[in-house]
Amino acid sequence: MPVIRFLREGRDVECYPGENLREVALREGIELYGLKGKLGNCGGCGQCITCFVDAEGAADLALTPRTSVEERKLRGRPQTWRLACQALVQQSLVVLTRPQVGLADRERALAAALAEPLPAGPTAWPEPPESQQDEEEEGGEAAAESAMDRGEAS
Repeated sequence: MPVIRFLREGRDVECYPGENLREVALREGIELYGLKGKLGNCGGCGQCITCFVDAEGAADLALTPRTSVEERKLRGRPQTWRLACQALVQQSLVVLTRPQVGLADRERALAAALAEPLPAGPTAWPEPPESQQDEEEEGGEAAAESAMDRGEAS
């Protein structure tokens, strides 16, 4: 699985290829938002621009390309900045949450995070397990056949 190394938080998190960066961060308890974002984020629609992340040093294909929403909303910001709600993770990468806040000794921390290898991960989602409903249907059919074998009417 691709790994997202959250620099500020000092955590590595696995995700599936194609997962939304914002959803992964929130699921894992990573704090994406400052006070303004906590009080009034758009829920992942790309309208409030409060889920900034910096993917500096990431491979070109680590995230999907910037969307047209990002191009408009992030005009004048560094090209490595992304809206987490608009970015899909394709490969392992290092991410700095809330880059507008800054990070003490950022360059050293980023260099150290990039120097430690990240696993490439698979390129596809795992096959889904058989659903419980399929198992229940198969169990019901087996019970009906058993009753018929014993000569019981349903």
